[in-house]
Amino acid sequence: MGTEDTTKPGAFFPAENADFISEFIKEDLKSGRFSYVHTRFPPEPNGWLHIGHCKAFYIDFTMAEKFGGKCNLRFDDTNPEKENVSYVDAIKRDVKWMGYDWEDREYYASDYYEYLYDLAVKIIRKGRAYVDDLSEDEISEYRGTSADRRTAGKSAVAVTPPGRNSPYRDRTVEENLDLFARMRAGEFADGAKTLRAKIDMAHTNLLMRDPVMYRIRRETHYRTGNAWCIYPMYDFQHPLSDAREGITHSLCSLEYEIHRPLYEWFINEAGVFPSRQIEFARLNLSRTVLSKRWLLQLVQGKYVSGWDDPRMPTIAGLRRRGYTPAAIRSFVSQIGIAKTDSMVDIAFLEYCLREDLNKHSRRVMAVLRPLKLIIENWPAGTTEELDAVNNPEDESAGTRKTPFSGELWIEREDFEEVPPPKYFRLFPGNSVRLRYGYIVTCTGFDKNDAGEITAVRCTYDPETKGGNAPDNRKVRSTIHWVSAFHAVPIEVRVYDYLFNAERPMEAASRPGGSFLDSLNPNSLEVIPSAYAEPCLADAQAGDRFQFERLGYFVRDPDTQEGRPVFNKTVGLRDTWAKIAKNK
Repeated sequence: MGTEDTTKPGAFFPAENADFISEFIKEDLKSGRFSYVHTRFPPEPNGWLHIGHCKAFYIDFTMAEKFGGKCNLRFDDTNPEKENVSYVDAIKRDVKWMGYDWEDREYYASDYYEYLYDLAVKIIRKGRAYVDDLSEDEISEYRGTSADRRTAGKSAVAVTPPGRNSPYRDRTVEENLDLFARMRAGEFADGAKTLRAKIDMAHTNLLMRDPVMYRIRRETHYRTGNAWCIYPMYDFQHPLSDAREGITHSLCSLEYEIHRPLYEWFINEAGVFPSRQIEFARLNLSRTVLSKRWLLQLVQGKYVSGWDDPRMPTIAGLRRRGYTPAAIRSFVSQIGIAKTDSMVDIAFLEYCLREDLNKHSRRVMAVLRPLKLIIENWPAGTTEELDAVNNPEDESAGTRKTPFSGELWIEREDFEEVPPPKYFRLFPGNSVRLRYGYIVTCTGFDKNDAGEITAVRCTYDPETKGGNAPDNRKVRSTIHWVSAFHAVPIEVRVYDYLFNAERPMEAASRPGGSFLDSLNPNSLEVIPSAYAEPCLADAQAGDRFQFERLGYFVRDPDTQEGRPVFNKTVGLRDTWAKIAKNK
């Protein structure tokens, strides 16, 4: 199944399939297969959640709410080597930040270890499971493939010769029960034995070729400690944990479609509640990777500052970048639910973000690359308080007072000694409006010994307060500024995409290639000496603003040498609208 490009919400699947999961649920309720709806979001606590998980739990919680049901939060924590409580805490924090509440329905697969062990014994008693002495490599060889469960995916269905039965496959029920009990008691070394389901070694689905149910691992579990030295495999515990909780609809991403026959096999053989698995296409986003394994590489390799680096697609990274839950939910809802893998342009995510920030962000002025502007005819030593609009999209946001003086900071790019064609900002002899202030006319500039411009000189017209020109003179540009005497020094971090390539994951499929090959070396620019209006001195971590003419910014938790840090969230220009128009 190919991956299709899209920049339009819903464009990558037929409209009639836009809510196919709802249709399945309606059929199940109508037929009497289920009398209620109960879903679950089942993350493995081995990393932080990313925006792809947002799509998953949006579907889980939304479907439950739509049909008057419930949604559990369950941690599938059966891999002690990679899991810890810090990941659990991060996951809970991020799901709550996104606006979802699981109330008292928080569960852990590790709470079901005794229950799962008893079901494994039940399946052994039926003659449908056996203890195997083959090594991991030997099991792969006997199955006819070297692909492991993690990388099997769709390739698990392939034209391959039938596998070979393990020489230990025909052990008696009594022998298997004894060996499995001794595995639990810790009599055998790690990897010495496994418990395998007895299905079909000639099955075309490689996952059905006697999959491993339990393996021996002497690893301390973050919740159960050293109480267990055998741990259930995901494909065994997941359907049975769903059944334990009475989950009606196990909603999961498309790569688990190939696992569905095994999901159903374990439910049938264990004789438990018949949860139904339904798959949907996962989110693929341009210029990023949505794999916890690859994101972990970025963190461990110090390509980013951590899981919450604002360049990361993690929920924590998006939050620190300045994204809002409403913007992310809008994005996920508009791209829809599909049965076909697709690539969504990240510009559409940014479009949804701008739509929300534009409505709710307070406007302020800040200067990132400051150049002094001196008003030569300003009354010496005086300051004027000007009225500035907090948000033109929200009248209730009101206005603020911002100080205006005879020395201002302006953007260095707002002055040119020799202007290029169609340049309408400051240059000798030209006039501009100062936002909320006056019209000024450039009279000259100062340079240092190195020939660098250190200040721009101008005069102001006191009759033009508010930027109005009573004589109807033509002024073609308005620039922003901050008072040099009142400005708050800030550090600004300007972020770009972490990857240059549209599809960085494709590089990993080339011989010797890696998704790291397309890392953008210029994804972060630190501006240590910027200035902002004095009102930003009281900004708290997470407060979002529109820096007029520059973009949207958020106050970062960091403070550098007494200077508050602001991260650029997104620019003002809407690239997605332009892309969609040209389609």
